[in-house]
Amino acid sequence: MINDLLDSFLRLKLYCETEQYKGWDVGDSIASPLLTKSFLGQVPFVRFVMQQLTGHRIGYFNIRPILCVPKFLNAKGVALFLNGYCNLHDIVRQNPDALKPLSADGCTRKITEVAELLISLRSPGLQSSGWGYPGGWQGRNFFFPPNTPTVVASSFAVDALSHAYEITRNERYKEEVLKTADFVLKDLHRSPYKNGFLFSYSQYKGNDKVFNASLLGARILLQCYRFSGDDEYRTIAKQAIDTCVEAQQEDGSWVYGCGKTQGWIDNFHTGYNLEAIQTYHDITGEYIYTDALNKGAAFMLKNHFDEHHVPKYYHNQQYPIDIHCCGEIFVVLHKLNIFEENERLADDVWNWTRANMQDKKGYFYFQKHKWMTNKTPYMRWSNAFMFNALSYYLKDRLQLR
Repeated sequence: MINDLLDSFLRLKLYCETEQYKGWDVGDSIASPLLTKSFLGQVPFVRFVMQQLTGHRIGYFNIRPILCVPKFLNAKGVALFLNGYCNLHDIVRQNPDALKPLSADGCTRKITEVAELLISLRSPGLQSSGWGYPGGWQGRNFFFPPNTPTVVASSFAVDALSHAYEITRNERYKEEVLKTADFVLKDLHRSPYKNGFLFSYSQYKGNDKVFNASLLGARILLQCYRFSGDDEYRTIAKQAIDTCVEAQQEDGSWVYGCGKTQGWIDNFHTGYNLEAIQTYHDITGEYIYTDALNKGAAFMLKNHFDEHHVPKYYHNQQYPIDIHCCGEIFVVLHKLNIFEENERLADDVWNWTRANMQDKKGYFYFQKHKWMTNKTPYMRWSNAFMFNALSYYLKDRLQLR
C-alpha cells in the first residue's frame, strides 16, 4: 500500500514541479482575452454564464486552450503546495528512510522557495496581508475583481506560512502571518447572525454569510494569537466559532451558507469547518468544542461516503464526485486524530481515487459524473489540493504526527 501511495504521490509531485505550480483553475475562463478585450467582458451575466459553461456546473470538457486562457499561479494553490512540503519535511525528519529519494534538506529548500513565492502573491493595495485568486470571480449577485483578497485563500496561506515558520524559524513568515490579522479585523465586515456574527468572504459585498469562510477567518486569528499572545485575536476567533457552532444542525451538519441558494450540505466544506474548529483546541488547549467536532465528524463519515466508501459530493447525492471530496477526508482524519479508527475508509477512498481520478501523467482529474469524467488538470483545485491531502495521508500511513 505505502509503495503504491508513494509512487502516485511522486508522480504528482513531478508533474506539479514541472509545470512550476502554474495551471488552469475552475473559474478562470473569464480571464480569456477573447472576453476581457471585448465589451462582453464587462457584462456580469456574460461572465457568470461563461464560468458556468467552463467550470463547476456543466464544464465537462476543457476548452481553455481554445479560449486562450493563460495558466496562472494561484495563491491558495501555492499555499497548499507549501504546507505539503512542510508535511514531507516532518516525515523525513522523523524517518529519513520513509520517502526516499526525498530528504529533510531538500524539503527545506523547497519550503523556502515556495514560501517566498507565496509571499510574492499577496494581493496588492493592502496595508495588511491578504491573498486572493489571479482571475475575477463572478457570482450571481457579486463580482470579485482579480486578486481580491479572500478569507479562504488567506487562511490557507497563513496556515502554510505558520507551518513553514515552525520548521525554518524564518521571522519573515511569522511577520506575514501577523499582518493578516488586520485583514480579518479591519478589511472584512461582519454580518450579525444568531447570537454572534459571521466574517465576510472578502472586503466586497457578496457571499457574506458562509460558515466555512467565517470559521477560516477565525483560524487566521488563532494562528496570530499563537505567535503574538494577543488575547483579542483568541476572543474574536471564539466569538466567530461560537456563532457557527450554534448554527450546526442537530444531526451534526452545516449548510453552506445563509443565502437563499446556499442551503446545500457538501463534503469538503464540512471538512473545512471541522479543521477550523479543531484549530481552536490545538492552539488554546481549551477543549470546549468536542461535542460539535464529534457530531460533525460523525455526520461527514456517515453521509459523505457510500457503502463502498466512494466519496459523495452532497450528503444525499453522490455525483459529481469532486476531487476535493476525495482529498479532504485525509486532512480531517489527521487533524482530528481519528485516522486509526477510520483507516479502512481512508484506504478505500484512496484506492478508488487512484483508480478513477489519477492520470498516467500524475495529475488528478476534476470531477467524475455518472456517465463521464471531467479530466481537466486544474492546478489549484485538483493537484495542489491532492498534494497537500496526500501528504497528510502519508503521515498517517507512516504513523507520524
